[in-house]
Amino acid sequence: MIDEYPVLAVAAAHAKGISRFCGLEELRVKESDRLSATVALLRENGVRAEVEGDDLVVHGTAGAIPGGGLVTTHMDHRLAMSASVMGLVAEKPVRIDDTAFIDTSFPGYLTLMNQLGAGFAQ
Repeated sequence: MIDEYPVLAVAAAHAKGISRFCGLEELRVKESDRLSATVALLRENGVRAEVEGDDLVVHGTAGAIPGGGLVTTHMDHRLAMSASVMGLVAEKPVRIDDTAFIDTSFPGYLTLMNQLGAGFAQ
């Protein structure tokens, strides 16, 4: 389940209310420090989020994610995919510094998403 927290944080950002994900210390030792990077991804796009110990706290926007930020993925495919999902619902486009390594875990992800109507630049 640990790999799913970045995209769950995006879902929490879109939801109403506050979400707390507890005991996420393992996120600090993945391809990047996913815990800090997930908070940065959210904040860069206008979502209030913080780390409290090993917990991630996300303040939902009730469907009004501002967007408009540039996400630094640290060459982490899960962060890149999570940022792309955020871009589907954000009010302004979400830019991603590098998507090339998404193929590591999901070859053809951007193509498939575009076939579903995402409209991602490739």
